[in-house]
Amino acid sequence: MKQYNAKHIRNVALVGHAGTGKTSLAEAALYLSGATDRLGKVTDGTTISDFDSEEIKRQSSVSTSVLPLEWKDTKINLLDTPGLFDFAGGLSEGIRAAGSSVIVISGKSGVTVGAQKAFAAARKKGIAQIIFINKMDSEHADFYRVFEELKTKFGPMVCPLVVPYVEDHKVQCYVNMLEYKAYKYENGKAIECPIPDMGHRLEGLRTAINEAVAETSEELMEKYFSGIEFTPDELILGLATGVRRGEIAPVYCGASQCMEGVDQLLNGLMWLAPWAETVAGETGIDPNGEEVKLTVSEQAQTAAIVFKSIVDPFVGKLLYFKVISGKVTPDCTLMNMRTGTAEKIGKLFMVRGKKQEEVPCVVAGDIGAVAKLAATNTGDTLCSPVRPVILPGVNFEKPSLSMAVYAKKKGEEEKIVAGLNRLKEEDPTISFEIHPETREQVLSGLGEQHLDVIVSKLKSKFGVEVTLQVPRVPYRETIRRKVKVQGRHKKQSGGHGQFGDVWIEFEPADTEDIIFEEKVFGGSVPKNYFPAVEKGLRDSAQKGVLAGYPLVGVKATLVDGSYHPVDSSEMAFKTAASLAYKAGIADANPVLLEPIGTVNAYVPSDCTGDIMGDINKRRGRVLGMNPEENSDLTCVCAEVPMAEMGDYATMLRSATQGRGRYEMEFTRYEEVPSSIAQKVIAESKTDEE
Repeated sequence: MKQYNAKHIRNVALVGHAGTGKTSLAEAALYLSGATDRLGKVTDGTTISDFDSEEIKRQSSVSTSVLPLEWKDTKINLLDTPGLFDFAGGLSEGIRAAGSSVIVISGKSGVTVGAQKAFAAARKKGIAQIIFINKMDSEHADFYRVFEELKTKFGPMVCPLVVPYVEDHKVQCYVNMLEYKAYKYENGKAIECPIPDMGHRLEGLRTAINEAVAETSEELMEKYFSGIEFTPDELILGLATGVRRGEIAPVYCGASQCMEGVDQLLNGLMWLAPWAETVAGETGIDPNGEEVKLTVSEQAQTAAIVFKSIVDPFVGKLLYFKVISGKVTPDCTLMNMRTGTAEKIGKLFMVRGKKQEEVPCVVAGDIGAVAKLAATNTGDTLCSPVRPVILPGVNFEKPSLSMAVYAKKKGEEEKIVAGLNRLKEEDPTISFEIHPETREQVLSGLGEQHLDVIVSKLKSKFGVEVTLQVPRVPYRETIRRKVKVQGRHKKQSGGHGQFGDVWIEFEPADTEDIIFEEKVFGGSVPKNYFPAVEKGLRDSAQKGVLAGYPLVGVKATLVDGSYHPVDSSEMAFKTAASLAYKAGIADANPVLLEPIGTVNAYVPSDCTGDIMGDINKRRGRVLGMNPEENSDLTCVCAEVPMAEMGDYATMLRSATQGRGRYEMEFTRYEEVPSSIAQKVIAESKTDEE
């Protein structure tokens, strides 16, 4: 592929709901442009985009692929993003690198949640939205029904540029409203045909386009009201201006598997999609916190953003980056602004799916890849040391579903940690920690399928097999009444014996720890044994008497005791303290405590009743509801026992059709209801056996 400058580069993310045919559309575009000599199929596992073994097995994208192609002296970098919500990290990566988006919608299922989310993500990033209604060859596809849904959801900005002419439930041809020509397709090739008689509908669509173009400038508005027809160049320029501003969302249609309408979409991307020169320039922050405006020029100082990483245990890490200004060349040295270290750039690649082609440089506005930068991760800025600047990173969703990870073979825990840490570099939506209390290895992701893919990658890439279990809840124990008990340890076995005798008062206290005090009079227990008594109590408090959970909220006061001048020792008093602990805590009305979390669930207004009902079933308390700013979602705030939240992410997605999300933070501990406490205690005893 030849070198292109920013004026002739389009960076386009293919986004939308799963199953709408984004990967098939990318495959058809690659085939029509000559970038590949065969048309792959998702069902056969032969597509260039879905090359990962997990994608082939699932017949669905799980990560973003970069697919450059050439179309009429224009380089189009397609970014094929996953549609499944569990792999929303790929959408974030694609949107970050793109200058425009093609929202792919099924002509059968219409405007789904995935389409709305993709539209919102593109609007938030400030990139253009172009719509492609796919699968028009399907029996129940209905372009005009879907178009009306689009108008209802997104308003007058939706502007039809290619529409189908349908007879007997089958598309006979496609009418290009911009060229005002009709095309039928034979074996994927467009053949011009007469424009069919579509009655008033065609004129109505043309009027809608002219009105949209007139809105883009005063000059065109004046011409429109004067009754003068726009020239083809004026139409294209007006539409391109409106698309770039986010005021017009042009609509195309076709059938990607039959390659119908794909050429017209590629022409539309060439004519209307913002070229890299107009959208690649960004505003960064220098080390002093001052704003730095970057220009899209090869002569400017270099700045690039790493938007995706692929980790291979044998080959190493491959980093995908977009050059915002300047150019990246082999052997140049760039600064990683996160680490503050210099990175020597080696060979540069243009990547298409899994194939890599070495290139002499990557210029402003273009996308490339580089290997062997071990300290650089997704979201990092690489820039010239002469002009240090930090670019906005990639905004990823926070993980919402957590499971404990257990190795199938003993002794492979370290391999799990090493493998997951490498996968975290590839997928920042993964979270992994060793819980400080339960000591479980806890893996968090965006959903069940996400975690399933992580488990598969651990096996295929790092050779370790694991199982997932619901994480243990970090319960705690405390007491409800004051007691005074004796702990006496006496042992005689020839020579020096062991003797320690203490009287300790245990009482509830408002603390997250154990408070130790001493009020011994007359030297009944020498001062040098006080630390041993305290240590004996603190060691014992690591395991409560009910279910073995840590004891908190207790004040222990050493009030009396006795000692032997020969047989007493620190160990003896430590043992005596532990005996007092076991006797006293068991008699002080011990209770189980559970962690309570504050949950903010962001859901559509029509789902709030169901969400509040579910929270009540989980023993939660709804605290209030507030509309979210700049959104059609409502925030339901509640306090819920964290033990009841294991499957909440799955429930919320199901109840809101994927539109909802939630955040949860630990708030405090509360006493567990007795019926539930009995079950927890019984389970703990079973585990011990």
